[in-house]
Amino acid sequence: MPVIRSALRRARLARRAVRYEALARYRAQPIRAGEVLYESFAGSGALCNPEAIFRELLAASDLPGLRHVWVLAAGAHEDPIVAEFRGDPRVRFVTRDSLPYLRAVSTAEYLVNNATFPHWFAKRPGQVYVNTWHGTPLKTMGNDMPDGGREGGNTLRNFLQADFLLSQNAFMTDTMYASAYRLRGQFAGRVIEEGYPRVDRQDLSAAEHDAVLARLESAGLRVRSRRVVLYAPTWHGDRFADPADDVAALLDRVERLQSLLGEGFAVLLKTHQILERYVSTTAGLAAVLVPSNLPTNLVLGVTDTLITDYSSIFFDFLATGRRIVFHVPDEEEYDAARGRYFGDDALPGPVTADVDDLARMVAAAPDDPRLRADVRDEWQRRFTPHGPGATRRVVDIVFRRDADGHRVRDLSAQEKPSILIHVGNLASNGITASALNLLRALPPERYDVSVAYTRTASRQQAHNAQQIPAHVRQFPRDGGMNGTKWRHVVRRRRYDLRDAAAHSAEPRQRALWDDEWRRCFGSASFDAVVDFSGYSPFWATLLLHSPEARRTIWLHNDMVAEVDRKVGDRRPLATSLPSIAALYPEYDQTVAVSPALASINSTRLPAEVLRGRPIRSALNLIDANRVRRLAAARPFENEPEPEGGRRPDWVRALERHDDAVWFVTVGRYTREKNQDLLVRAFAEVARTDPRVRLLVIGHGPLRDDLEALVDELGLGGIAFITGPLDNPFSVMRSADCFVLSSSYEGQPMVLLEAAVVGLPIISTDFASIRDALPDGMIHIVPSEVAALATGLRLFLEGRVTPSPLDTPTYNALALAQFEAVALGPRPSGSPAPSSTGAQEPTSRVVEIG
Repeated sequence: MPVIRSALRRARLARRAVRYEALARYRAQPIRAGEVLYESFAGSGALCNPEAIFRELLAASDLPGLRHVWVLAAGAHEDPIVAEFRGDPRVRFVTRDSLPYLRAVSTAEYLVNNATFPHWFAKRPGQVYVNTWHGTPLKTMGNDMPDGGREGGNTLRNFLQADFLLSQNAFMTDTMYASAYRLRGQFAGRVIEEGYPRVDRQDLSAAEHDAVLARLESAGLRVRSRRVVLYAPTWHGDRFADPADDVAALLDRVERLQSLLGEGFAVLLKTHQILERYVSTTAGLAAVLVPSNLPTNLVLGVTDTLITDYSSIFFDFLATGRRIVFHVPDEEEYDAARGRYFGDDALPGPVTADVDDLARMVAAAPDDPRLRADVRDEWQRRFTPHGPGATRRVVDIVFRRDADGHRVRDLSAQEKPSILIHVGNLASNGITASALNLLRALPPERYDVSVAYTRTASRQQAHNAQQIPAHVRQFPRDGGMNGTKWRHVVRRRRYDLRDAAAHSAEPRQRALWDDEWRRCFGSASFDAVVDFSGYSPFWATLLLHSPEARRTIWLHNDMVAEVDRKVGDRRPLATSLPSIAALYPEYDQTVAVSPALASINSTRLPAEVLRGRPIRSALNLIDANRVRRLAAARPFENEPEPEGGRRPDWVRALERHDDAVWFVTVGRYTREKNQDLLVRAFAEVARTDPRVRLLVIGHGPLRDDLEALVDELGLGGIAFITGPLDNPFSVMRSADCFVLSSSYEGQPMVLLEAAVVGLPIISTDFASIRDALPDGMIHIVPSEVAALATGLRLFLEGRVTPSPLDTPTYNALALAQFEAVALGPRPSGSPAPSSTGAQEPTSRVVEIG
């Protein structure tokens, strides 16, 4: 089996390599003038706004030279549109994710999509991208929904690459585009606020009305001479363990409603496209299910009553003036998990959770006050204000380039300085903690703030991304760079040779990086670009390809010591950090997190890296309110359930509140953190004082070694290697003294956190410890077992006490320092940006360590 799995993995990698090579070559081909590509719901069919625009263009006598390409998923080629246009030389079809698809997306002049292109998509110069989206939102979107910043990254990326976004009304523009997806101040395209093309499809002639009924009848749905009731709920995410359960529940509801309404009504079900893959296996659905390849707005045109929950479909149906009923059996659960922009009382129709009551609303007389006709009329004026003809107006603006007299909005005006901050991979470490504190401290009324990071499946990243303030725009990078295999071989070879300048000195490499910037950030531009992590060669290079900005890169540690740091027999940073240091001259400023650390790096880094420019300093910030709030919880409260469901022994011991004295430390289990020194010093103290206990909180490669050391020294039951905690502060608050045993650090965030919790602090002596906190707050001892043991005994004797940290004064100073270095004027001697945004250095190789 391992051999088979390995072979399958190699085959997948080979197929992916072929696809990326083909994509790179297609992206080098000329743009095909007059070619229009359409995609709806990832190829589910010829549907929604793209379908309406397609038909308008086909009928436009003044646009005869256009050629049309429809994207259909592998299982969607039975769509009636294929038969309808078979033999038409103007129209062809490609299968999504096929090589012809890659070519069409890469070379079509016009791209029309109602959702998003895949993560590899990067609009090329000369292409015109129209993102129509697929509805005015009732449910929250983007940054307004839980974890929306991270989960909505590809949507934001697509929006920022678009030339035009379609909007049904001003609410959609302001609430979804400008606010929820944070496009205000960053979207360089235009928002066409002329209504939705797909709504035009609802306005049916008598012949068209009859044709839609005929299509429904041909699908096995009995609709002739009956009042059509369309039930169209939205997707409920992970509400059910198995989405098939959702389909079964919907079918039960439809059957119950049909039995209550009787033969005069035809209750039909339109499922969300995410559920369509499950419907074919559910018995009984064929008699009620609207075919997925029948455009929904055609069905709305023959519908008497619409029933929905949180779907945007009802905004379209408002244009008909007919009744809308909201059926919300899971309202509290949905609002808690997702949220809505409007409450029940504001909606343009009655709201009920009961199927019997639902039937009464459907059958009620038109003038029944429970139907809220007056509210429905008001909503019609507000949300579908522009009347029929939206398709023609959109075609005028995009294809005829005639915007005169049309509603076209510009969101690009930047009213405050914009900052992009690369925050690393959001692992639970000091850099992430300090980055999150900085994001919370930057006033949203003064700054437009964005963060960038490479998205991973890490639980730590997901947890920490949820801590990013909601006003901060998130750019989670998915996928890899485009470009031919050979160009990436060259890129990696330059990296191995530590030739940092190649990214901008060689035109093909520069084009590769410029393209990646556009793929990740679209049209976004920033006044300041900050590599706050400073540990990723990829990001340190990519940020140099931003449009012109003040660029700074942070030093969180003694970088020469980091180069020499070992994990086992490896030096994991021996190649990457010299490559990053070689880029320092291309940044406007290098910034250390304390004056002492600035001095250390100024002394130790090679002269060709610094080029005579001083390293500035900006202290880390501390979110004292958050630390205190989390510290107030019970130890281990809300932590992931341990294996076996049993709380760890140390938690129960900590909660006994006996005469035990608890020392605690927090940090990665790595060699430079030197926790083995602390464990040995603790063992010396424990020999003579049975009250003492030790908690070593963290994660990392040396966990097994530390646990073995605890066993070797006979410390079982009094010294605990806890592993990582989402909330270490509650444990710190319950302990008595904080101890740091590192060989070197930058400005340790954990010391600021310990001071806020109110703990006495003992630390070993290292180069940057002296200004880690204000004078006198740390009891510093030599980095030796005996000296650290003496420090622990001094605490037990009452001679090491806590000192209060004036956090408002400290944070005001730290924020002012950040603003000065990240947003101040570019210092004299800064590298001049090239026309692409990257610098023009000469080739150089740097050796460090």
